[in-house]
Amino acid sequence: MKNYFLLLAKLSLISVYLVIFAGAAVRMTGSGMGCPDWPKCFGYYIPPTEIETIQWQPNWEYQKGQMIIHDNSLWKAKENFTTTGIYNELHWEKYTRHDYAEFNPKHTWTEYINRLCGALSGLICFLMAIASIGYWKTQKGLVLSSWLVVFLMGFQAWLGATVVYSVLNPLKITIHMVMALVIVALIIGIIKAAKNKTEIKKYNGKFRILIIVSLFFSLFQIISGTQVREFIDEQVNAGINNEYLWLNNPTLDFYIHRSFSFVILFINIYLFYLNRHLRLGFNKMKWVMLLLILNILTGVLMYYIHFPFGSQAAHLVLATILFGIQFQLTLEARKCYYSGKSTED
Repeated sequence: MKNYFLLLAKLSLISVYLVIFAGAAVRMTGSGMGCPDWPKCFGYYIPPTEIETIQWQPNWEYQKGQMIIHDNSLWKAKENFTTTGIYNELHWEKYTRHDYAEFNPKHTWTEYINRLCGALSGLICFLMAIASIGYWKTQKGLVLSSWLVVFLMGFQAWLGATVVYSVLNPLKITIHMVMALVIVALIIGIIKAAKNKTEIKKYNGKFRILIIVSLFFSLFQIISGTQVREFIDEQVNAGINNEYLWLNNPTLDFYIHRSFSFVILFINIYLFYLNRHLRLGFNKMKWVMLLLILNILTGVLMYYIHFPFGSQAAHLVLATILFGIQFQLTLEARKCYYSGKSTED
């Protein structure tokens, strides 16, 4: 399988970004609690589409673990049984992980598709790790990194479960997001190691330091964005369903997030200038600038046109793609440092 390793590594990266996109759609639509349990959904491998499925029904066959909403609470079947004409509480145990008990089929299937994307991504990463074994004699670090991705994907799945059990705790959502970026960075490093291709780049100390600074600034910006999103969620939970009012009285987090985007833009404009002026050869700076402009544009749309459909998901996905490209640039700048090719002002 060694011959398929690079292909599987690239597919792993694409699949992780697909999970990030699906997660952004979940957050955008408020579907995070669409499945109140984990890994199943209301106790089903394939979730229900009608409310009747999770309401108690007479003469209905239930399997162990399947759920119903009864008296505004979730209840799990203790064993396989068929109901009679009267509700018998002896067949049920109350679900105690949390007290959230609502059903919205759109939210349920949005969250379920997100989980399917996660499972598919985990499978592809596992195949990548198996294929990596062929590199054991020549690149042990690549093999270990590939299996670390598999471990982190499992850890990420566990984090997803804790997010559900905590009823979307903001801190756990942020950790979940950061872990996805760690996995992205690790796979990018694996792909670069597998290619083992020498690229003609010139070393410049200022560029190398600033691209690292820019990378960490982008990470901070993504984290601060989750805090802004938390504020919007609080507005919605408070009954403010009019998107025109969500940012009427924003917190300090919003102003930090908005202002910091210009800091990141100015740093990358300077990096773009250095790359062009000194002919360093980092062609991906063009993509960085394009993604930055698009990301700022989606932010402007959310604020001034009041969250047009898809803008929130696009804003997050663009930011994560930007992070990935900046990480690639960081690796390239580091590699040309060791190559000895350098150009200073």
